[in-house]
Amino acid sequence: MIVGQAPSTVLQAVLLVFFVLPGVTYQFLRERWRGPVPGERNLGERVLRAITASILLDSLYAIAAGPELLRLARGNRSTGWDGISQQPRVIGLWALLLFVVVPALAAGGVSLWQRRRLRARFRTTPTAWDHMFRHRGSCFVRVRLKDGTWVGGWYGSGSYATSYPEPAELFLESAWRMNPDGSFDRRISGTAGLYVRGADADVVELVHPPVQEEPCQTQRTT
Repeated sequence: MIVGQAPSTVLQAVLLVFFVLPGVTYQFLRERWRGPVPGERNLGERVLRAITASILLDSLYAIAAGPELLRLARGNRSTGWDGISQQPRVIGLWALLLFVVVPALAAGGVSLWQRRRLRARFRTTPTAWDHMFRHRGSCFVRVRLKDGTWVGGWYGSGSYATSYPEPAELFLESAWRMNPDGSFDRRISGTAGLYVRGADADVVELVHPPVQEEPCQTQRTT
C-alpha cells in the first residue's frame, strides 16, 4: 500500500482500518471521559497520539492472537484473504472486539487512573458558562459590566444562553431596572428582553426569586 494514495483494494482498506481505527477509538473515548489536556489542543498532537495508540494496540493483538487472526483472515487457504468474505459474522465479532471493545477498555482504564491522580474532578461540561446555564431553571440574573454598570433581568423559559464552542452570550426575556449597588429595582415597562455579551461582563450572578408565602401561612404570621 502506497502512503498518500486511497486504498485500491478491499485488503488495503481492511489493513488501513486495522492500523488506524483502534487508536482513533481510544483517543476519542479518552478525550470524552478524561477530557482534553493542554498538550493535545493541537490537531497534529492528537493524531500522533492516536497513531501511537494504534501501534501499541496492534502490537499487543499480534502478540496475543496473531496466528489466529491470520488463519481467520485467510480462511481454508494458505494464501489469499478469502476468510474475510467466507466468515463475515466471525470477522464482524473480532472487529467489534479489536476496534471498539479493547480500545474502549484501555481508554476507560487510563482515564480512571488519571482521574484518581488528580485533585480536581473533571466534568464533561466544556465551560463554566455551560455548567451555569445547562440545567438552569427560572431565576434573576444580574451582570456587572466592565465599566461598573449593573444590568439584569429575568431568565425564564423564553431566555437563551449560548453553549460551547460559541462565545458566551445571554438573552434575558425581560429587563429590570438596577440600583447602583446591583440590587433589583423593578421590571422595566414594555421590556422585550435584554442581550448581554459575556465578553462585556466582569461578574454574572444568578439570584433565586424570593419565596412567596402561601396565604394561610401569611395569615398565621400576621
